[in-house]
Amino acid sequence: MAVGVRERHRLPVRELVAASVGNAVEWYDWSVYATFSTYLANALFAPDSKKLVATFATYALAFFFRPLGGFLLGRFADVRGRRPAMILTIVLMAGGSLAIAVLPTFAQVGWLAPVLLLVARIAQGMSMGGEVSNASAYLAEIAPAGRRGRYSSFFYLSTGTAVLVASLLGYFLTRALSKADMGSYGWRIPFLVGGLLGLAGLVLRRNLGETEQFEHNKEKARRVRNPLLRTLREYPRQVGWLCGFTLLSTLCYYTFFSALTPFAIDTRKADSSDVFLALSIATALFVVLQYPMGALADRVGRRPQLLVWSGATAVLIYPLSTFVRPGLGNLLVVFCVGLALYTAMTSIAPAIMSELFPTELRGLGIGAWYNLTVALFGGTAPLVITALAAAGASTLFFWYVALAAVVAFLAVLTLPETKDLDLT
Repeated sequence: MAVGVRERHRLPVRELVAASVGNAVEWYDWSVYATFSTYLANALFAPDSKKLVATFATYALAFFFRPLGGFLLGRFADVRGRRPAMILTIVLMAGGSLAIAVLPTFAQVGWLAPVLLLVARIAQGMSMGGEVSNASAYLAEIAPAGRRGRYSSFFYLSTGTAVLVASLLGYFLTRALSKADMGSYGWRIPFLVGGLLGLAGLVLRRNLGETEQFEHNKEKARRVRNPLLRTLREYPRQVGWLCGFTLLSTLCYYTFFSALTPFAIDTRKADSSDVFLALSIATALFVVLQYPMGALADRVGRRPQLLVWSGATAVLIYPLSTFVRPGLGNLLVVFCVGLALYTAMTSIAPAIMSELFPTELRGLGIGAWYNLTVALFGGTAPLVITALAAAGASTLFFWYVALAAVVAFLAVLTLPETKDLDLT
């Protein structure tokens, strides 16, 4: 009886939600930017300019501030604490979202409108660079060694929920408002909602406690000199492993949550309502599977799960692309299989990244190298897709993802098992 009582464990749901809410706000905001990009272009850029191109260029440019944010805010978290760093990232993101919601239009202030948009997006890009590393470190450091997968699953559970909410909000707004109303004020509503969600997340995070591991290691962290060079000098294999599986992770994200939608509609002539319905169902599945997959990794290990994900993606991604054609059933197969496989990685991403670096380098180590990989391969994914489509070879993108999956598989083959690692 006593043994049974000792083995019971209550998840600290409030702390897990507070740590993950920033990620939800961040991905919600990035999703609504893409969803409402046409309205942003019409409102904030010159009518005779290549306004949609400029809108997406602003979107892409923010990606390249992620590594800088990961470096600066990761180091801040290692030296000053996970809690203050997570408060700073959510303030930057919520502030950027609220700023976009109230931006003056091009008709009102001219070129100042897109300049202000760019400033807000840079702040959000910096914030996102720090959010991933700092929230990941926090979740891993408050978790018992045998439950880090379960705790980590809340991170992408929040991401999937945010993307789903953004998609549904876009659907309902475009149904409820006329095109004129959407162009006039409707596009501002999602950004206002994002800002308010961020303020709610700020309230939750203000009451978080600091992690014991940071408290025990903060003096050591403050004595570290040239921390970025130290990660390369003392942890080169860890940097390689992180970049290897992040390469595939970021391409999986942009394949299933971004690239497949226009590919299905524009190239394969699938019905747009079928595409969005299939993506919504698969996203719900993505959310539901996070916790079970995190729990599975706590039992069987990180390495087997990552090998299944990368190996299966390498083998299946191109065959799945052949199912992208008219018909809800075909689209459900593509999105559900792809995103279900992806949960093998996302459910444990904060855990496996945090298990690679010591506490005094954890925030910076994840922040710098994860975000550099995302910027190089995630930020350029739309350009690669567009270039291949213009050349009439859009299906080559799926071979590109398959190649990334092979790289990730080879990297994971040399990865030691870390599920029972003591982070202290």
